[in-house]
Amino acid sequence: MENRIRRALVSVWDKTGVVEFAAGLAAQGIELLSTGGTATALRAAGLTVRDVADFTGFPEMFEGRVKTLHPKVHAGLLHRRDVPEDLETLAAHGLEPIDLVCVNLYPFEATVAQPGVTFAEAIEQIDIGGPTMLRSAAKNLAAVTVVCDPADYGAVLAAIAAGQGATAEPLRRRLAQKVFARLATYNAAIAEYLADQLAEPEQAARPLVIVGGPGQLLRYGENPHQTASLHLAPACAEASVAHAEVLHGKPMSHNNYLDGEAALESVKELAGSPGVSIVKHANPCGFATGATLAEAFEWAWAGDPVSSFGSVIAVTQPVDLATAQCLKGRFVEALIAPDFDPEARAWLTTHSKTLRLLKLRAPFGPPQPGRVLRALVGGWLLQDRDVITEESWHCPTSTLFPDEKKSLALFGVKVCRHLKSNAIALVRSPAPGQFQLLGMGAGQPNRVDAVRKLALPKARENLELQYQTGNGYGQSPVEFIARQLAECVLISDAFFPFPDNIEAAAEAGIRYVVQPGGSRRDEEVVAACDQFGIAMAFTGVRHFRH
Repeated sequence: MENRIRRALVSVWDKTGVVEFAAGLAAQGIELLSTGGTATALRAAGLTVRDVADFTGFPEMFEGRVKTLHPKVHAGLLHRRDVPEDLETLAAHGLEPIDLVCVNLYPFEATVAQPGVTFAEAIEQIDIGGPTMLRSAAKNLAAVTVVCDPADYGAVLAAIAAGQGATAEPLRRRLAQKVFARLATYNAAIAEYLADQLAEPEQAARPLVIVGGPGQLLRYGENPHQTASLHLAPACAEASVAHAEVLHGKPMSHNNYLDGEAALESVKELAGSPGVSIVKHANPCGFATGATLAEAFEWAWAGDPVSSFGSVIAVTQPVDLATAQCLKGRFVEALIAPDFDPEARAWLTTHSKTLRLLKLRAPFGPPQPGRVLRALVGGWLLQDRDVITEESWHCPTSTLFPDEKKSLALFGVKVCRHLKSNAIALVRSPAPGQFQLLGMGAGQPNRVDAVRKLALPKARENLELQYQTGNGYGQSPVEFIARQLAECVLISDAFFPFPDNIEAAAEAGIRYVVQPGGSRRDEEVVAACDQFGIAMAFTGVRHFRH
């Protein structure tokens, strides 16, 4: 079968490198067909171009909506070069082959990403002729070379030169696969945009379209025997660890990305103030605000210095030198920030060759409403993101919940919803107006273990360490720990099914509790609080995180 390229159709929206590519084709004796702006650009560069309208004998119509949708174009692409009947039909109708197609698409994704774009403007950017030509050419990859990405221009020209005017089939297969992947992302973007225009009930029932870009191979998955890769969504307007720029350090691993996602999504809760989230195995183990970012870092680290070893950290503000120097002598896998001051970046890169520094590409801000997707074997779960902090604030206990503790309590709710269920968070205020996660229990089959065996012992352990590094405020260790626990707020991600959680909290000296409420035994839990003089507030919102 003769695969020498004699004629190429070049019609692109993104004209990056297209003049040089077309010139390379022409230099190898390939005739150029083109349309509209592409033809104008090629002629301006001194190239000989044949209009597609001349090739088909049919003019462009409807302001360019119809120009390549013609049998002469698609017969030229789709006929089989090794089937005599196809060649006879081609000759009988006076049709000519097209052996190479270079097309990229109208910028639909970029258009709908702009603020204020109207529905009519978006619809006009749905390409019809381009995808149709790409599909025809890619289907006939046995004979036709199809190019949809300017990044492939050099490789295609080199292949034509090496193949004496023809490309090799492995290259054509790779290019065809790339075409269908691009068409899938393009169609998915259109489908998602149209879904967003539907009424709310219709949106929930719409067909699910999932699209990821080309995979970036990772070293391995959760464990060395598992392969893994990262695939980016075509666009992401929100600050994202997947889209962050790695400025320094080792390549990100599968587990680094999972911990980085947990760190970034949790620290978004603290947007607007200096805040730090330290994550280990997808759970925040350090979480704090401060008067400065460096102070927030130190409070977060003090919340669990043992677990913070080998962690992934995300912060709310650009890292300055004082914050960077907080890492001295501390092993951290990755640091995620909106940016890094030049002196901070220089210090960090000098003191660690392996620390990954990730700079966010999109503006940092609070978590935004949206949807999250999780894979099952054989299916997917799609749900709204959990961005609600409270639905109500009701104190059913005899001891009223003090107003001055509410800000601390809401800080605790923010971190608690990022802990794996059954989740308990103990939070305190180490300085006026600043907040710290002191102890947590997460991922337990029952909530009382999260309180009694994890959150409270961890809080005591961290307070003891803080006592040893501070002055103790003139108190004994026992007095210091007792007084600090008495000022903490205990947060639960879901209701208490039994009073035993309250009994464990009271035994430790906890005086303030926040939970969603809604249990059949709420009255028993309230009675237990009244028995021990505990103030409890109901928020009305559960925050399970499985």
